[in-house]
Amino acid sequence: MTTMTAPVAPESRRTGESRWPRFVLRRSGRLVMSLWVLLTASFLMIHALPGDPVRGALGPTASAELVAARREQLGLDDPLLLQYWNYLAGVLTGRLGVSFGSNLPVAQVIADRLPATASLAILAFAVAIAVAIPLGVVVAVRTRRGRGRGLELGFASGSVFLSAIPDFLIGVALVWIFAVNLGWFPIAGRSGPESYVLPVLALAIGPAAVLSRIVRVEMLTVLDADFIRTARAKRLPAWRVHLTHALPNAVTATLTLAGLLLSSLVVGTVLVENVFAWPGLGSTIVQAILTKDYPLAQGVVLVYGVGVLVINTIVDAALLVLDPRTAAEED
Repeated sequence: MTTMTAPVAPESRRTGESRWPRFVLRRSGRLVMSLWVLLTASFLMIHALPGDPVRGALGPTASAELVAARREQLGLDDPLLLQYWNYLAGVLTGRLGVSFGSNLPVAQVIADRLPATASLAILAFAVAIAVAIPLGVVVAVRTRRGRGRGLELGFASGSVFLSAIPDFLIGVALVWIFAVNLGWFPIAGRSGPESYVLPVLALAIGPAAVLSRIVRVEMLTVLDADFIRTARAKRLPAWRVHLTHALPNAVTATLTLAGLLLSSLVVGTVLVENVFAWPGLGSTIVQAILTKDYPLAQGVVLVYGVGVLVINTIVDAALLVLDPRTAAEED
């Protein structure tokens, strides 16, 4: 007996194969344009800050001759358009300039501070995922078909409230409770594993609240699907139905949103790092802006922007793999 295999539709083959070159071309164009807008905006905003960055770096007692010589050395007396051109040329050739304050290459400062920020964001993302998925699944199972009204109301209210609080306010509350009053964790700094707890929680609580709501909604939809009813009809254990049949189909949209939230976590480190005096890029850019350190501020903004753009591009690619119809919607 010969088993007949359904032919693959031409549109399906085109979706799986020929859409990738167009996707790469389209996203590459968007990435280049976004980077140009980012570089231009950061250059203009930093240069619009009032005050003299050279005077701020050298101090109020520096002589006018020394300040003038330093400005000429740094090219700050050049026309703004020429400074902009030199800045773009430096970025394209990998030269981000020298920090006005520390007199160190900006690339070296970023390389020294980037691991602290990256580890903070990645750990916060992992904690948010580890909390949101089990919590959303449990609440969905317990509140399905009108059950557990109290749990549903408490979960909805709590998750909305936590997701609405800014990260830095959560960080301040955590410091006051667990560092100042209880003394369980360090107040500030990056001194060991225990110093990660409070800043990671400050970054993870909001995204975990958002993701858990999405997991619950997706899980409720999947639990009413025909294939779940078929699995139950086979008298499979409830845990197996939920974990091996329902969960994999419910987390697709969740993981897509999680990737987008990762980019917001990266940006959120700016304020949280300043709450906890964390030696990362977030505290570095604030200090660079306050001291009008143009090269350092522009370099850190560039790193943050590139990080967000790359994460969003990866999310789009993952979504195309999981659901090729998303590419058709863009055509």
